[in-house]
Amino acid sequence: MPTRIEPAQLDRLFFALSDATRRDMLARLGSGPASVSELAEPLGIALPSAVKHLAVLEQGGFVASRKSGRVRTYQADPAALDAMQAWVERHKAMLHAQFDRLDAYLKTREEKTRP
Repeated sequence: MPTRIEPAQLDRLFFALSDATRRDMLARLGSGPASVSELAEPLGIALPSAVKHLAVLEQGGFVASRKSGRVRTYQADPAALDAMQAWVERHKAMLHAQFDRLDAYLKTREEKTRP
């Protein structure tokens, strides 16, 4: 897992997941590769809209595509989740440390006010 994620990369990751349609597409790709039409049809969206959503997911690093003839197939790439997880874990650790310091401070104040 990366220890430091660039702000621009983090923005792309969170932006890619900020839309329900893209999250639905990514969930579908969890079952295996799919073509643009296979991803668009169950969501009831036009192919050009699906391609735009998939481009955002690809820029975020969540999917990779390959073209065979006229068919473009997308596949999920879980590595993008590793970068997000590293960011979340780092911030979670910072918050826990802050709460631990607050807890210690409150305990010392409580001890000082006891008769």
